[in-house]
Amino acid sequence: MGLFGFGKKKHHDDDAAREKDAKKARQNAADANDVNDAAADDQKTQQSETAAQAKEQDASQDAGATAESEQSQGDEQPDYPTEPSEEYEGRGEDWGPWDVNDEYVPDYDDYLDLGAYYIPFMKGIELRIKAARANKAVLGATITYGTSSLEVEAFAAPKTLGLWDDVRADLLDSKSDVAKEVPGVFGTELILPVPIKEGKMVTTRIVGVDGPRWMLRGIFSGKAATDPDDEETRALNRFFSQIVVERGEEPLAPRDLIPMHAPVTPGERRAAQEQAQQDAAQIPDRPKGPFDSDQQVEQKTTLARGPMFSEVR
Repeated sequence: MGLFGFGKKKHHDDDAAREKDAKKARQNAADANDVNDAAADDQKTQQSETAAQAKEQDASQDAGATAESEQSQGDEQPDYPTEPSEEYEGRGEDWGPWDVNDEYVPDYDDYLDLGAYYIPFMKGIELRIKAARANKAVLGATITYGTSSLEVEAFAAPKTLGLWDDVRADLLDSKSDVAKEVPGVFGTELILPVPIKEGKMVTTRIVGVDGPRWMLRGIFSGKAATDPDDEETRALNRFFSQIVVERGEEPLAPRDLIPMHAPVTPGERRAAQEQAQQDAAQIPDRPKGPFDSDQQVEQKTTLARGPMFSEVR
């Protein structure tokens, strides 16, 4: 019996030892889990800090790119001089209005064709065509932007001399009591009050730019005539400077209006060019290339037999 009691105690001691080992193992596992959780928290914190740093770096790069973009836009050369002057130098090289044959003429494929000149598209403008009442011939175009407007006309000019100085002098002589000359962004300009209905007066700013055998005149009104720093003024100045003039080869007297036609859109112009090419390709027996000395022309001659004998009396 004593042996039985000894064996029971021994088993009890073994169970206590196993329970103690299991408890210790659970404690170690818990400690390991705590360590793992702490490591995971540290990793999450490190990832969050890295993400925040990357976000700040991206934001810094975006801000730098925006600043560089704004700086590059600010460094872009404007379409016309920003400082008023009595002379307008650099037309055809640095500034417009342009001639179709200028070396640095901008691409005007997407411009609206009015015959004498091509005008650019600009958001927010309205276009009105001035035509003669008798024959409906197009005489000019007026562009309205906001509360301002710009009337554009193209005139033929002498081959060697400009026309704007003479035209401006004539306007001054006829309106000497109200007109005055001032330096402007397109050279010397003319400020001229014009009477309208009900005895009111509207101030206009008249500019003229000489090109090869042409002069382009612009008449500004509204804010574009009175406030040089207004956004409408800058927009219409830029519009005027981007116009491309096509004088043509027809003989015209100085001060004659260069012939115009109804507006032709870029799509209509391209369609007409394609149609002309198709029509030209369908001409029968059209010679290909110029004639040269190696090409010969075959000439066929039919000979008729005459009388073999003549009678003598």
